[in-house]
Amino acid sequence: MAVLLAGDVGGTKTLLGLFRATAGELRCVREASFPSQRATSLPAMVQAFLRQGRERPSTITVGVAGPVIGGHSRLTNLPWAVDEAELAGTFGFRRARVLNDLEATGWAIRSLRGRQLASLTPALRSQPGNAAVIAAGTGLGMAILVREGERLLVSASEGGHQEFAPRDRTEEALLGFVRRELKGRVSVERLVSGDGLGRIYRFLIRTGRAREGAAMRRRLTAAIDPNATISEAGLTGRDHAAAQALALFVRLYGAAAGNLALVARATGGMFLAGGIAPRILPALRDGSFVRAFREKGRLSPLLAAIPIKVVLEPRAALLGAAACAADLRRVP
Repeated sequence: MAVLLAGDVGGTKTLLGLFRATAGELRCVREASFPSQRATSLPAMVQAFLRQGRERPSTITVGVAGPVIGGHSRLTNLPWAVDEAELAGTFGFRRARVLNDLEATGWAIRSLRGRQLASLTPALRSQPGNAAVIAAGTGLGMAILVREGERLLVSASEGGHQEFAPRDRTEEALLGFVRRELKGRVSVERLVSGDGLGRIYRFLIRTGRAREGAAMRRRLTAAIDPNATISEAGLTGRDHAAAQALALFVRLYGAAAGNLALVARATGGMFLAGGIAPRILPALRDGSFVRAFREKGRLSPLLAAIPIKVVLEPRAALLGAAACAADLRRVP
């Protein structure tokens, strides 16, 4: 039985896993995590991983954080590139595929079940049609799942880099603030991401819309990840300014997801992946995300029928890459 090699390449860590397709389902044989910053290249990590066992996979599929063109991607947060031809030539793989990381996550969506998902709209069920994935994390990733008969074909997107469109006076002021801070163009990713939460917090404090407490100032000064500190303080309600920032972030996230749903006509469902959504799940469940998602004027009834789910499975991109590898084996 053939063994498939799958990978999820991130700026901090890389997951590699070996899978077998059994009775139409993928079973993980072995997996390992590698610190990405310590490696000189993906082939170096693959070589180290394969040395740990005797398996010899014939197919590899990896998801990477960045645009993939012609099977090649130069990673944003790592000083090296990933290339299909190099992987195939170095290890003798018969098939090699490099995907955008959200495209890889999209491949996993159809197999996620139960506790791997959390619904923000439990009364709704998926309808026939396309679906979409949006993921706020270090950046803002998007992918569209196009329905073709019984299959969902995954298409990568760089929609997170579209212009931010404010919807009220507060958001107009936020746009001006961030434009001055960045000295130029403001994309949705600049606000709906980890760094975006920090920008929203600074906007509220520096424009007098919120007051920064002394305790919060000390915590942020000492924090390794100030954005995570703001998120945690906002969730627990320990700091009013952080709670305001998180509330605005959630509304912006909902609006961005709604825009993607319009582009994709995602009647089959909207899925929130990435690292931030599971951590702020209580805030996503308070209703403001769903309201912002649906506030689309004449098209609001269309979006009101779309189910919204949060992906809780942290290995979704790895599982999706494995599913894509299994699909590649079926192609003559």
